[in-house]
Amino acid sequence: MRKVVLLAALFSPLALADAISVAAHSVLRLPNKASVVHLQRLEVADSATLVLPASLVELKVDELHLGNQARIAIVPAEHALSMEVAQAQLGQGSEIAAHGAPGTYERVARPGRDLSLRIQALEASELAIDARGGAGAPGYVGLDGGNGKAGGCTWGQASRGANGDNGGDGHDGAPGGRVRLALPASFPAEQIKVRLDGGAPGLAGAPGKPGAGGASKGCLVYRTDAGATGRPGQPGQPGAAGADGELILQRL
Repeated sequence: MRKVVLLAALFSPLALADAISVAAHSVLRLPNKASVVHLQRLEVADSATLVLPASLVELKVDELHLGNQARIAIVPAEHALSMEVAQAQLGQGSEIAAHGAPGTYERVARPGRDLSLRIQALEASELAIDARGGAGAPGYVGLDGGNGKAGGCTWGQASRGANGDNGGDGHDGAPGGRVRLALPASFPAEQIKVRLDGGAPGLAGAPGKPGAGGASKGCLVYRTDAGATGRPGQPGQPGAAGADGELILQRL
């Protein structure tokens, strides 16, 4: 019953809850109708994932515990996410993932989500954040040319094969996110690992293959020539890599 009450509370625009706990090797997604959430305690066990929806703009946590290989996964969105944590204990291999989404034939690649993270007290061997941009979608593959018709004794010479279509251009990768960090002055800089690479460029579309010419045919008084093979299409151009993101580090 406690979990039901908690999830119902999180459907309000401003949600306040005592605690959320994500069991080991499981995934929990917060409801997508809460724009601001305040948790007294957030625990994500070993190899578990907590998904923060695109609708969330502010998350405050009094006490944060991430187990080994635990993740907080942030859904891409146009607006930034602000996270404020009073005390954080991060396990080995844990990560905050705010990377973009790869492009598809239906939609462009999504950039890494802008993130503002403030941690007052931090205990961790490493703070890992992934805010890379999504990779661009590949270009369309060109259609193959159709084959020509064989020659005939009545209609004469075989027809030429059709040309292959050109391949489509690859789409551009999305930029990396902008990450603002406010961390204790005592936390070593070499233990801060933030990935801000722009998304990889989309590959060029392969060209269409040429159509084969129609076959020759021997007739009673003559022989028709085979049709010429069509021309192959041209490959598309690769897309451009996304721009790298930006890291702004402030010491408390």
